[in-house]
Amino acid sequence: MKKITLLLLLVLPLFLFAQSFSGTTGAITDDNQANEYSAVVSNLAATSLNANLGLVTVCLDITHTYDSDLVIKLVSPNGTMITLFSGIGGDGDDFTNTCLSQSSTTSISSEIAPFTGVFSPQESLANMNNNQNGNGVWKLVIVDTYGQDAGFLNSWSLEFASGASVPIVFSESNLPIVVINTNGQTIVDEPSISADMKIIDNGPGILNHISDVANNYNGKITIEYRGAYSQSLPQKPYKIETKDALNVDLNVSVLGMPAEHDWVLVANYNDKSFVRNTLAYKLFAEMGYYSARSKYCEVVVNGVYQGIYLFMEKLKRDSNRIAIAKLLPNENTGIDLTGGYIIKTDYWDDSNSWILNYHPLDHPDFDIRLVYEYPKPLDITAPQKTYIQTFVNDLETALYSPNFTDPINGYQKYLDTDSFIDYFIINELSRNNDGFKKSCYFNKDKDGLTANAKLKAGPVWDFDWAWKNLWGCFIFENTDGSGWAHNVNDCFGDNYSTGWYYRLLQDVAFQNKLRCRWNYFRTSILSNSVINSYIDETASFLNQAQVRHYEKWPILGNPNSGASEVDNDPATYAGQIQKLKDWISLRTTWLDANMPGDGTNCSLTTANATMKHFQLAPNPAKDFIQISNSNSELIQSVKIYDTTGKVIYLAEINENTTTINVSGFANGIYNCKINYGSNKQEVSRLVVLH
Repeated sequence: MKKITLLLLLVLPLFLFAQSFSGTTGAITDDNQANEYSAVVSNLAATSLNANLGLVTVCLDITHTYDSDLVIKLVSPNGTMITLFSGIGGDGDDFTNTCLSQSSTTSISSEIAPFTGVFSPQESLANMNNNQNGNGVWKLVIVDTYGQDAGFLNSWSLEFASGASVPIVFSESNLPIVVINTNGQTIVDEPSISADMKIIDNGPGILNHISDVANNYNGKITIEYRGAYSQSLPQKPYKIETKDALNVDLNVSVLGMPAEHDWVLVANYNDKSFVRNTLAYKLFAEMGYYSARSKYCEVVVNGVYQGIYLFMEKLKRDSNRIAIAKLLPNENTGIDLTGGYIIKTDYWDDSNSWILNYHPLDHPDFDIRLVYEYPKPLDITAPQKTYIQTFVNDLETALYSPNFTDPINGYQKYLDTDSFIDYFIINELSRNNDGFKKSCYFNKDKDGLTANAKLKAGPVWDFDWAWKNLWGCFIFENTDGSGWAHNVNDCFGDNYSTGWYYRLLQDVAFQNKLRCRWNYFRTSILSNSVINSYIDETASFLNQAQVRHYEKWPILGNPNSGASEVDNDPATYAGQIQKLKDWISLRTTWLDANMPGDGTNCSLTTANATMKHFQLAPNPAKDFIQISNSNSELIQSVKIYDTTGKVIYLAEINENTTTINVSGFANGIYNCKINYGSNKQEVSRLVVLH
C-alpha cells in the first residue's frame, strides 16, 4: 500500500504540471494559403495559463525540401497568435524532432536545417501564458510562401507545465504609447480592417502610463500589414488610416506631425539599433528636402506588447509631404497635364508599371520598369500615363545620347541634378541597396509658364537593410566599408535599378559637383562627430524601452534574425550602437578616399544654405508677402500652392525682390516654391496667412 501511495505522489505532480497534447497532421500545400492543424486541449490542471501552469514547449516534425518557404504560427483557443518561426533554414530540408522552448538559449534563427533539438522560437511562448483559458482547440498554422516545394506535417504537440514564461508587464514608458484594439478581428495584409486606436503622450520628460487617458488620439482607424519581406518577420509593420465615426478619412495631427490620415507603423525587428531609418531621414531633411517625419513609440495590439516602433508619415502627395501639384483625373491637356507625378522603382506588375525603352548601359539585357505611385495605377488616366512615360523616355534619350553632358539639351534639361546628387550621397553613405532598386522614389511637379519642372530624386525611404554588412552580394559583404550600392544590378536581385547613376557618373561636371557637395557636408551634418552624437542621443532616449523590446523579441546576438549579417552580432544594445558607429567610420573613410570628382575649386552652395538667402516677410502675412534674395542669383518664378496641392499663384519674376498681393487668399497654410538662378533651382517655404 505504501508503494502505491508513493507512486501516486510521484506521478500526480507530473500530471498536474506536465501535460502534453498531440495535434492532427497532414500535407502542407505550397499555394501560399494557410494550412491549419488542430490539437484539442482539455482537463488542464488549471484553467488560467500563467507561470504556475502554462505553455512551455511546442514540438513538431516536418518533411519539407525548402525550409525557408515556411511561416509557422500557433493560435490559442481565444485567438492569441504568435509566430514560432518564419523564413529560416534557406534551402535546407526538414524540421526533425524540433522543439521550441523559452528555456533554450539557442535561437532557432541561428541554427541550420534540419533543426533537430530544442531552440527558442522567434516570438516568445510567454505571450500565450496571459491568463487565458488553455482548454479548447489550438491551431498550428503553416503557410508555404512559394511553389514547387510542398511538404508534410508528420507530428506536433504542446506541453503545459509549471515554471512557464509569462508576458511582459508593460505599464509605463518615456515614449508615446500606441494602443490598438481590433475588437476580435485578425489583422491581415489586405484588406484593411476597422479598429480603435488611442495614443498617450504626456510630453517630453513626462512618463506615459498604459492606464492614462488617451490625450493625442482616441478614435477609429483602419489597419493592415504593410511591406514585403518585413511582413514575414515576427514584429509586424502596419499601415494605418485615421477615420471618423462614419469610416471617412480623418486628417488629424498625430504626435505633433502635420494633419493627415495616411500613416505607417514601422517595425524595428530588422534594425537592432532603432536608428537606421531616422538617421537617414534626418540627414536628407537637413540637406534641404522633405523627409518623412516620425516619432518613436511603444505599441500594444489587442493587449499584447509589440515593442518599439516608428509612427511615421506615409509617403504621398500632400502640401506637407511631397509638395507637388495635385493632378486631377480631368487634367489631361496643357500645363495641367505636366504634374504632379510620383514614380518609383519597386516591386511591380503589369497593371501598376511600364517598361522603359532603354536598358542600363552596364546591363543591356535588363528590362527596367517604373511604377506609378501618384496618381495611383487605378486613378491615372491614359493621357497622364502617356505624358510621364514620354517625359522619362525623353530624359533617357538625352541621358544616353552622345551629347548627354550638354547643360541645355542633355540630361540636365529633364533631371534635377542637386536632388540626384544628394539622394546619391545619403544612399551611398548608408550603402543602401534598396535605395536604388526598390523604395526608390522620383517626383515631377507641374511646369511653370515658361520653365519646365524637372524630375527630382526622393524622398529617401527604407533603410533597415542599410548601414551594415549583408550576405548575398560582394558589394554589401565588404567589411572594410567599400562598395558602391548604386551598382546593385551587379548582384542577383528581386528588382532592378534604372542604372541612371552609371551614366551620370560619366559626366565630369556631375562628378565634381558630387565631390564638392560631399566635402561640404562632411564638414557639417555628415561629420562623424555629428552623426555619432545623434546616434548616442537616440540610444540614450530609447535605453529604457529597448530592454522591454528585447524581452519581447530576444534576437540580440543572432545575426540571422531579419537580414543575414556578415559580422558577429553583439549580444547587448550598447554593442549594437557601437557596431553601427564603427561601420559608419569605415564607410566615411572609404567614401572620403573614393568619392568621384575634383573638389578643389568648389563654388556651389547646398540646398540648406541656399534657403537661408531667401527672406519671406511678413510671415504670418495678411495683405502681402515680400520675397527677397540676398545672393546674386535672380528669382525666376514663384508658385504658391494651397493645401490641396492646387497652384493658386504663378508668376515669372527675374528680380532679386518681389511683392505678392495675398489679400484675396483665404486664411491658412500655403506652400511657396521659389525658382532661382539660370538652372531654375528651387526652394520651398511654408507661408501662413491670417
